[in-house]
Amino acid sequence: MTALIEAALGRSRTVLSLLAMILVAGIIAFIDIPKEAEPDIPVPTIYVSMVYRGISPEDGERLLVRPMEREMRSVEGVKEIKGQSYPNGANVTLEFEAGFDVDKAIQDVREAVDVAKAELPAGAEEPTVNEVNMSLLPILAVSLSGDVPERTLFTIAKRLKDKIEDVPSVLEADIAGDREEQMEVIIDPALLKSYGIDANEFTEFLNRNNTVVAAGELDTGTGRFSINVPGLIEGVEDVLELPVVSTRDASISVGDVAKGRRTFKDADGYARVNGQASLTLEISKRVGENILQTVEIVRAIVEEDRKSWPPRHSGQLLPR
Repeated sequence: MTALIEAALGRSRTVLSLLAMILVAGIIAFIDIPKEAEPDIPVPTIYVSMVYRGISPEDGERLLVRPMEREMRSVEGVKEIKGQSYPNGANVTLEFEAGFDVDKAIQDVREAVDVAKAELPAGAEEPTVNEVNMSLLPILAVSLSGDVPERTLFTIAKRLKDKIEDVPSVLEADIAGDREEQMEVIIDPALLKSYGIDANEFTEFLNRNNTVVAAGELDTGTGRFSINVPGLIEGVEDVLELPVVSTRDASISVGDVAKGRRTFKDADGYARVNGQASLTLEISKRVGENILQTVEIVRAIVEEDRKSWPPRHSGQLLPR
């Protein structure tokens, strides 16, 4: 030990240089290392979700849970299986032993689900296999509210969503509280009757015109490819210009017997901030990314976008 100390004292410049390099490397590592209040912890849980509209909890246990549980018993490494049924659906939760292989477990569960699907009722929707991953939970919520029309609020939220998802460390920005857009056609029964058009036939006519029609295949001699004729409705004007009845002298379009407008589907729930309508962007980061840097970047994007908001619009950042 004495010889080592004497050697260090005799080479003081070398020792000080090594010390400086270690300090610099430590500072760089401290800056770059991901920092989180809740680090990513693998949760040994996978659950299977099943939906059957109109089914009761009692029937859900008999028709959905039991067939799925029977197949899940064959999955390797399962510690405990729990089933739960509720109105309109059920789920089966599988808890695995610690240190399990996530990818292999999900693959085994999906194979078991494929076998169990044959025993589920015909009206049941496709079962989904979901992994419980704490790293995918939102790290930040951006709440938007203000005395503005709902479409204005939705436009601002979509613009923010696109900007935030461009950040490399952001996995996704999900808009909570929004309603799906739809096109509404309001028929005038008197006009429909005066033209001799049946209401059911009119509805079927609209459905037939919102499809992509397969037009066969084209053989060029060097290859063959399919041809589709697009007939998708993209706007209100496309609907109103569709001809319902056509003769040699004139034609009757949808706009002659109905009015169209863009609107939203009926709301299942409502969110309010200080009595005003609200939308929330729930932001999740990618695994291994620095949570502090991601939050700061998102805050900067929101503050920059705030400059283009309507005067009475307000925004709140609610960190989680």
